[in-house]
Amino acid sequence: MTTAPPQGLTWRLLGKRPVDIPVAADGIQLPGALDGATGRGVRVCVVDSGVERDHPSVGRVDGSWVVVKDDEGIRVEETDTGDTCGHGTACSSIVRRVAPDCELYSVRVLGERFSGTGDILLEGLRWAVRQGFDVINLSLSTTRTRFAEELHAVADEAYFNRTVIVASAHNTPVESFPWRFASVISVGSHEEEDPDLHLYNPRPPVEFFAPGQNVEVAWLGGRTIRSTGNSYATPFITGMCARFLSLGPRMTPFQVKSALYASAANVS
Repeated sequence: MTTAPPQGLTWRLLGKRPVDIPVAADGIQLPGALDGATGRGVRVCVVDSGVERDHPSVGRVDGSWVVVKDDEGIRVEETDTGDTCGHGTACSSIVRRVAPDCELYSVRVLGERFSGTGDILLEGLRWAVRQGFDVINLSLSTTRTRFAEELHAVADEAYFNRTVIVASAHNTPVESFPWRFASVISVGSHEEEDPDLHLYNPRPPVEFFAPGQNVEVAWLGGRTIRSTGNSYATPFITGMCARFLSLGPRMTPFQVKSALYASAANVS
């Protein structure tokens, strides 16, 4: 299992200007619908390396769990150990910036060296889906094809039970999962200077691009750093999903994806 390394899939906006597209989704009219939407009442789970509690850029964490693997098998337990490497804290801080009033939860599947295993990722994601979180941020993936079928089944389970999975595309041109599945929202990073811009990608499999280049993110010890990668574009889209769902709690993943498309700056 890998997190997004420093260099990512990027896309530069060329000659396109934002346009107004009035699209209805669960009674929400676009564009302009997100004015005043803060993610209130939406439960977001970051499946990653944990979250540093009380970090000033993250704020309240409403619940934390860790996937444990030992001689007795694999299971999920509550934890208060925080973040093992900083990656989950960084992603959580972006979710918090975009959707400041969402409920924020954490499931730790990564260890101290930004690494983990496909079976731990699968267990953590499956557990999060079955808790009924509204949005799951997954800024990591696995290249192990033996986990693809089960990950696909979990992604479909989430889709049909109204849980939105937002998954980071791998930063290198390799096959990895679950971002390749149509039942998730896949994200890469763009090179535009606007920190609040997201784009639709007309050339799949990556569906959306968001700010991920030289982004200021929270890090361990109450610090902030600047870093680059699809990992940091993904929680931006997660935060956008939370904002849409705070306005339309009954929106399906399909409707959320449609709303992201309709509000993208380059859609014409």
